[in-house]
Amino acid sequence: MRHFLNTMDWSRESLQELLDEAAELRQHRLSDRLRGKTIALLFLNPSMRTRTSFEIGAFELGAHAIVLEPGKAAWGIEFETGVIMDGEAEEHIAEVAGVLSRYCDAIGLRAFPLFKDWSSDRQDGVIKSLARHASVPVINMETIVHPCQELALMRTIQDHLGQPDGKKFVLTWTWHPRPLNTAVANSALLIASKFGMDVTLLVPHDDYLLDEQFMDAAYANADASGGSMEISTNIESAYQGADFVYAKSWGALPLYGRPEEEARLREPYRHFIVDGQKMAMTNSALFSHCLPLRRNIKATDEVMDASYCVALDEAENRLHVQKALMCQLIGHR
Repeated sequence: MRHFLNTMDWSRESLQELLDEAAELRQHRLSDRLRGKTIALLFLNPSMRTRTSFEIGAFELGAHAIVLEPGKAAWGIEFETGVIMDGEAEEHIAEVAGVLSRYCDAIGLRAFPLFKDWSSDRQDGVIKSLARHASVPVINMETIVHPCQELALMRTIQDHLGQPDGKKFVLTWTWHPRPLNTAVANSALLIASKFGMDVTLLVPHDDYLLDEQFMDAAYANADASGGSMEISTNIESAYQGADFVYAKSWGALPLYGRPEEEARLREPYRHFIVDGQKMAMTNSALFSHCLPLRRNIKATDEVMDASYCVALDEAENRLHVQKALMCQLIGHR
């Protein structure tokens, strides 16, 4: 049995197999490859693309997806071990995972960090707890990483640029009214570096560097893949010669759980917005974002409406890569 908790546990070759299968599934949308299979989708946080793409993807493969929202339309779940359950949670993940494993062929989980203590949240304990107790494959639908988004991003890069090796990939921080999860930024860094791209992480301040476990993994990926990895605080040099620009907002980890302080640090950097002037510095680069995106906050209307914006392609590719993932994890169970 294999889980899909992050791409760090998967080789480039295994990930490429998923990407190749996704391209095939995009050409042949309907099949019965997963007829009679079921997947439970646990959403602890809101979703539009993730929920829609998994539900439709399961349907197009002949499977059935059941959506559960613990604490809303399902009982609240306790994920910690050895606790006295006298709080809001009605049942433990041990029983939840056990029951769903007997009902379903796979379980997906979306569980954002709590934004209180990064030393705890960085352990990704919630999905690891589910994986520990489940006897069927577990799929990460976003925690502190977003590996399904990684697949969609790399499928989009390959669709438009072909072989990614040696292409300059700029992951740029952008301003946002509140500090967001680092998951998509972590994942973009991981997948671009794993596939041999020359990665530039553009941040306004060192406090916006990503967690060392992901920075270290990106450097190791670059060494193994023949790519490169560098950090920049200079907008002009970062954009210069870029082939692909990827924007994301995230909070400063040294001020994690302290939003008022983080807001003061963040305030001077609104000019990190992606606009036409910055894109003109690139090597006719493509632009994308995982969505949702606040227009004229993260990127201007000019950028979002330009022919080089492939954000909708990336969003569509969520459907195809997740279908490939479900086929690989449960297609032969």
